[in-house]
Amino acid sequence: MSCVLRKQKLGLNCCLLIMSVASVPVLASTLTLEDALATAESNHPEILYAQAERDGALADSDIAGSRQDANIFFEGVLRSGRPSFGNGDFAKDNIVRLAARKTLYDFGRSSNAELAAGYELNAREADLTTALYKRRIEIMARYFDVLLADMQYTVDNELMSVYYVSFDQGKDRLEHGQISSLELAELESRYQDILEKRNASAQKQRVTRALLANAMNRPGELPGELEDPKLPGNRRALPDYETLLPILLNNNPRLLAQHEMLAASQKRMESLRSEKRPVLDAELQAADYSRPSTTRDNLSAGLILSWPLYQGNRSDSRVAREMAQFNKLQASTENLKMELTQALLETCLDITQLQSSARSAARKNIDFRDLQLERSRAYYELELKSNLGTAMVGTAAANMRARQIEYQIALSYARLEALMGSPLSQTGNSSKE
Repeated sequence: MSCVLRKQKLGLNCCLLIMSVASVPVLASTLTLEDALATAESNHPEILYAQAERDGALADSDIAGSRQDANIFFEGVLRSGRPSFGNGDFAKDNIVRLAARKTLYDFGRSSNAELAAGYELNAREADLTTALYKRRIEIMARYFDVLLADMQYTVDNELMSVYYVSFDQGKDRLEHGQISSLELAELESRYQDILEKRNASAQKQRVTRALLANAMNRPGELPGELEDPKLPGNRRALPDYETLLPILLNNNPRLLAQHEMLAASQKRMESLRSEKRPVLDAELQAADYSRPSTTRDNLSAGLILSWPLYQGNRSDSRVAREMAQFNKLQASTENLKMELTQALLETCLDITQLQSSARSAARKNIDFRDLQLERSRAYYELELKSNLGTAMVGTAAANMRARQIEYQIALSYARLEALMGSPLSQTGNSSKE
């Protein structure tokens, strides 16, 4: 009966410890993985940054598309002048003029600039997709960290209870001369070590919840209970690496963004090279003059051909700079291909290993711990041994190991789909096991 009271007191102390560690209010409602992932598109700073980059590219596209828009301007001139004939006195020569000019053809300047802006906009859209995938993976990882922290706390707390009971019983045995002071000190030392580990696990519960709240863009709103997801997608059959590789090279959003930036740089070079070519404009003008003259028109229309004959080294330098940017983008694209193909291979190998040997080993460990628990329970009932608590801790640790493997599989599949740029169900080879 005394052991039961001690365990109840110990459980109360555990609750008080958790309450003392808490410094931020914890949300009472149970959080699901689906609810957490639904926050991926919230106004997280990373999403806002990607959206700002996309909006900037959209503005650049509008600017490029407006290069050939008509320019309409008004001029008013107040001046006086002395004609070359007559009495030679200064006379008013005021002018009011309304003019409109529009570029008809600039030999590739505007069209290539508009195409470049369009390609860059596509790249920023792909970057936004990458940011969304990153947020989902981050939220999923932080969600699983909380679940594992809770499980680790349960294991450590149960083990601490076992060591506490052993230490408490040791004090009684010391009084009856059954053990020495050295043996009691050893029991107390073990208890204090696991107590420290349990307290660290309690703190990690708070830390992981804070990280999850930040990942969901809800800083300070720490979730309380989390629902352990079923993760049915972990049973999917993994497509072959050779099947996934061409899909990655065609659909990966980061690689698509690099290709679009390469195309944009190429079009910018073509636009810069067009700076040496002529420009054909149309102009309409209506004017009124305070001093009439036979050489002035109140209404006129015309075509203007401007052909730059010499620009110094300005145009060639801008082309050379853009060429350097193109070469840099090309090099980074090839490097990204190597990184992505390596990541694909490692992810596929991880999933294969986790689904086969790691999962099988975890199941065998659970079976062994269950048998060990049954034997310990039978000994406990027969009052032959008292290691039931240790067996229960071993069972909890084995279950935690199995769940950790399932979380790793789910994260690996999420990373794989991010590499593919689409769900695996669209690869044509993702049937159930």
